[in-house]
Amino acid sequence: MNPLAVAGHSWLIFSLFACIAEGSLQMPSFQPGILYQYRYSLDAQLGYVPRVSLQGSWMKAEALVHVQLLWRSQAGEQLLQVQIQNLKFSHEPEHEKNQNATGGPFTETTLGKENTAELQLPVFLHWNNGKVEGIYGDREEKPLILDLKRGLISLLQFQPHAGRITEEDISGSCKVVYTVSKDSVVKTKDLQECTRPRFGFTSVNKIFGVQLQPISRSLYLMKGSVIQSVLSEESHVVSLTLRSSTGIMITSRQQLELMSSSMPGLAEIHGQSLQEALDSLLEKHQPISLVSQPFKRMCTQCSSLKDYLKTVGNRRVRMDISKVSTTWQFHRLIQMLHSAKKRDVLQLLRKASEKTVPFFIDAAVAAQSTASLVALSEFLDFSNKKQEPLVEKFLYAAAFSPRPSKELLRLLLDKLNGKQLTPAIWKTGIIVTGSLVGKLCRMKLCGLQEVELGMETVLRRLSETEEESEMVTYLLSLKNALLPETIPILLNYAEEGSAAVSGTAVSALQRFSTQHITGEVKKAMRRIFHEKMRKYEKTCRLTAAEILLDNEPLPMDITNILLATRELETEMATFLLSKIQSSLHSPHHPARKAMKELLKDPWINNYSYLSKAGISSSFSGPLTVTKDVLFPFTLDLLFTEVGLLRKSVSDFLVLSHGHQLQAAQVTFEAKGLDSVLGENTNEEEEQELMAGMSAIVFDVQLRPVVFFQGYTDLMAKVLLSSGEPTNVIKGNVLLMDHQQAIPLQSGLQAVVELQGGLGIDISANIDVNIWEQESKTEIRTRGGLAIDFQAELDAPFFQASLRRQTEVETALNFATALRFSGSPMLMCLQLNEEQLPYREIFTISETSVNRSITVRKGRRGMLAGRDFALHTANSEMCKILLAEETEQ
Repeated sequence: MNPLAVAGHSWLIFSLFACIAEGSLQMPSFQPGILYQYRYSLDAQLGYVPRVSLQGSWMKAEALVHVQLLWRSQAGEQLLQVQIQNLKFSHEPEHEKNQNATGGPFTETTLGKENTAELQLPVFLHWNNGKVEGIYGDREEKPLILDLKRGLISLLQFQPHAGRITEEDISGSCKVVYTVSKDSVVKTKDLQECTRPRFGFTSVNKIFGVQLQPISRSLYLMKGSVIQSVLSEESHVVSLTLRSSTGIMITSRQQLELMSSSMPGLAEIHGQSLQEALDSLLEKHQPISLVSQPFKRMCTQCSSLKDYLKTVGNRRVRMDISKVSTTWQFHRLIQMLHSAKKRDVLQLLRKASEKTVPFFIDAAVAAQSTASLVALSEFLDFSNKKQEPLVEKFLYAAAFSPRPSKELLRLLLDKLNGKQLTPAIWKTGIIVTGSLVGKLCRMKLCGLQEVELGMETVLRRLSETEEESEMVTYLLSLKNALLPETIPILLNYAEEGSAAVSGTAVSALQRFSTQHITGEVKKAMRRIFHEKMRKYEKTCRLTAAEILLDNEPLPMDITNILLATRELETEMATFLLSKIQSSLHSPHHPARKAMKELLKDPWINNYSYLSKAGISSSFSGPLTVTKDVLFPFTLDLLFTEVGLLRKSVSDFLVLSHGHQLQAAQVTFEAKGLDSVLGENTNEEEEQELMAGMSAIVFDVQLRPVVFFQGYTDLMAKVLLSSGEPTNVIKGNVLLMDHQQAIPLQSGLQAVVELQGGLGIDISANIDVNIWEQESKTEIRTRGGLAIDFQAELDAPFFQASLRRQTEVETALNFATALRFSGSPMLMCLQLNEEQLPYREIFTISETSVNRSITVRKGRRGMLAGRDFALHTANSEMCKILLAEETEQ
């Protein structure tokens, strides 16, 4: 019978017993001189969620279990000898399932003499009224065989009265609820709250992790003080946080049934204490932990870096970062680097061609082995200008690490300390330091010496410097760190700093979650927006208003912002009103309810307040909505009073199960362009001509890029421009890195692993044509995503693996076009996604003593491309502009 079907019937039994009135039972015990013989069965299954054509891997074991009382105390303590006899193991290979649909016999597996002998060695149980106080045996036994015995012993742990208790068994220290009836006990274990030995790792951002849904219930039937039967079932559904339909189910079932209690057993040992009883045994037995000690199966067929090096020089490299084939190479190289020696990693970096070195640096940082980091330290010279592109590649690879280590931060701090660095490397290094410090703190490692040193270095240098550009760099580092204790520092620079410093500090405050936007923060934002103490740059004021509107806004703040629009410049007022209108149409915006209430007041909701003639706008809407993910997109466009682009912000968020990720935010900013056209305003006269770009990718603030600064630089860029886009980021990023052990109560161990890599290529271009009086911006994003999700199930004589590999190639284009030569000015925004090819591969591998098989199946498809409709007015202007371009 299908184990899942059995599980369904068992839950019905459990629910019936749970409805019976609570009671109490006799204290469980065994009698001396009697051999209690039980039939023991165990079965387990690995399967895909949802089900696919490959049904999964099934295994089962059957044995006799002999339980005998050796010693007892007057207080109810007992020393039991538990021994497994005649174990038979079988499994159903995947390729035979279709032929065996009616549930015929499984394939029996040979255990081997050594395994059989170890399995039959007895284990001694210190049992106290149903509680396992300790177990004793041979510590030198194979870990997996010892775990099978732990699983059997854990089955004997229960209490005969209702209540909640914390117990320790093979699963760890877990909270347990007991429901007791006349002759039965139902035991429900909360596997989510179990404390167990530390093992594995996970990504800092939980959005790139997994969701675990475990269930564990056991039913005990008693007759007097003797256990008649036990049925225990456990299941774990492990799925991707971003996509719950990509998952694996692990089920385990144990059954113990009393067959006989009439045969004579061993004589009772007479002793005053448990220790005396143990000392009287012929073999000296050692105490053994009841909790399973997790471990990772060694890969015997994985390629080594040493072998890879033999062929790397002969390979013809065709490496397109945005192709998924390159991302799979990235995965394989990380696996090789995990176990590689330093000299091999160093040789790889030195032998690599100029085109492949960045790829190998990405992989070495992602692997984060000690050997890889030491090799990188020797290979990279931060003060060598020729290596500047490689050093910057290393820095950004470190910033994107899904779970950085203290060794990685130590390497970075050592390289930045006392070196003669180029300005670009120094700025990038300081900004990346903040990212590493922030991630390590979110990993609850804020107390590390390296973290404290990194934060102290940034804060000390920030307080010492008087250079505006250096202040901005240190503030961007704090923007990456996002430590709540730095909020007072950011507030000080937001209110007291120059235009650039104040704007950077306020943008850093905007990234904090609502719980950290306290009353003090809101007071400061009010002073900035309403210019209570001094004048502020318009973009800084607008960001302060957004912080007030986006974080549990008070009706007073909404009202005052609306009233202030009457006094603001046309484009600022238009932008704010557009932002408020956009919030009203967003069902999840925190200010939506308060705004709707305020707009019931006709004194505010009227043409005079809500109608402005500017062209600035704010638009937000969902790009993708599934049951797991909300993917909203926001576009903010702020123009000068003469119609030139002042600032544009394209923001892509990912929201999933209470977690948030800023997937990408690209900001274009231009100042002083009005003066080039002879249109001077009071504000623009004070600003130097410049245009630049700032980007946040996967929650990491990158070093801002300046396109031109000053009139001379602008003319040089216009005359010498190649028309090539500016690279924002290009490389391979390890987004998902998760490893988790799941000790099953049956004694089997499952290990779940998730690795998700992304090859990403983001480029941006801004083209301002002064003569034609038009401007264009374009952001092109290309990516190849590869996800490797697998679960392993290990027994002493059988191993099974389930693997699900998913690959996707995607391309997203965002373009803006503005023509300000006529009246009214025309603006067109275009966002489109190209067709999206994807493929999934399902693999099942099973290995036993006498056979090994692998079955693989796959499926592929193509999702059609699409254009995203932004808003009606934009669509109308795009028709006009595109029609004119076609005519030309």
